[in-house]
Amino acid sequence: MIGKEEKKAVEKVLSGPILVHGPESEEFESSFASFTKAPHAVSVSSCTAGMHLIYHALGFGQGDEVIVPSQTHVATAHAVELTGARPVFVDAESTTGNIDIAAIEAAITSKTRAIAVVHYLGVPVDMDQISNIAKKYSLFVLEDCALSVGASFNGIHTGLLGDAGCFSFYPVKHITTAEGGMVILKDKSLAEKIRLLKAFGVNRSHGERKIPGEYDVTSLGYNYRMSEIHAAIGIEQMKKIPTFLQKRKENFIALEASLSGLDGFRILPQPINETRISSHYCMGILLESKLIDKRPEIMNRLKSMGIGTSIYYPHPVPHMSYYKEKYGALQCPNAELISNSIIALPVGPHLNNLDMETIAKRICYVFSEL
Repeated sequence: MIGKEEKKAVEKVLSGPILVHGPESEEFESSFASFTKAPHAVSVSSCTAGMHLIYHALGFGQGDEVIVPSQTHVATAHAVELTGARPVFVDAESTTGNIDIAAIEAAITSKTRAIAVVHYLGVPVDMDQISNIAKKYSLFVLEDCALSVGASFNGIHTGLLGDAGCFSFYPVKHITTAEGGMVILKDKSLAEKIRLLKAFGVNRSHGERKIPGEYDVTSLGYNYRMSEIHAAIGIEQMKKIPTFLQKRKENFIALEASLSGLDGFRILPQPINETRISSHYCMGILLESKLIDKRPEIMNRLKSMGIGTSIYYPHPVPHMSYYKEKYGALQCPNAELISNSIIALPVGPHLNNLDMETIAKRICYVFSEL
């Protein structure tokens, strides 16, 4: 949902002298930190880049292991794999799609350095339990918050419940910068290290250089910066995020009410209470076993009626060819069931009340024919 405000902001950047390392990135970081109440926010080129930076900053590498949920985007595992460490997969809860907390301890070994959690479809993981496990084994906790802007647990925004959180601003997310991400955290020294590493390990920003072009490189780093153009879009999107989130919530509630009692599937719940506030990324419906084989037909019929759908995610990560061939087949029945049976339905803020009524009626029509 790009408006005239974002276009004007981009034109302003393009008319100026600074396209990278400028005030827009700093303002966007400040705005996001204020929204989440994060002590530190660091803009990056993507959520994946943010997770990779954190693991690199912590010195993860060959011989280290990170607990990773099976039900997630492959980026969650890639960020670990890129350091040379090994992702150790844990199955999902059948009720939420989040990591099965009860199975985490059995996956921990002497090589385990961290636990990565994903707030699946915007529903916060029970982070009290995660924190207890992390403290018991002295593990770092990284939150993949790609789908959870606006979600909170016990009044604390996702990303601040563990040791660091990474957000995505890819076009289909709650807000977009066209491409980009953000890391939020409480540890000042780690935040400063990430800032260093995201720009080649260069020890002086442009504003800190007494002589232009004079700097040193104090560590190995990457080019994981966010440009001023992307940040300018993000600044304007942040002004709209309260409205975006409220509309998502309203759309989810309306669609849930319209589909309740319909046979053929169950809705993955999205809690709306003081303890757990979801970001309502989408509505996930899980088909009954007798309809799983008809999922392509259902999705194509909805598409022909003008309703966009998707799958989150097509396979559990350990069943993706790269990971299956490298580490062998892993049994994760809950994640497999969700991947095989889920249809993601839209609740985005671009939809109005009439749209939600239309979506519900057409879904009811398709399922009634089945």
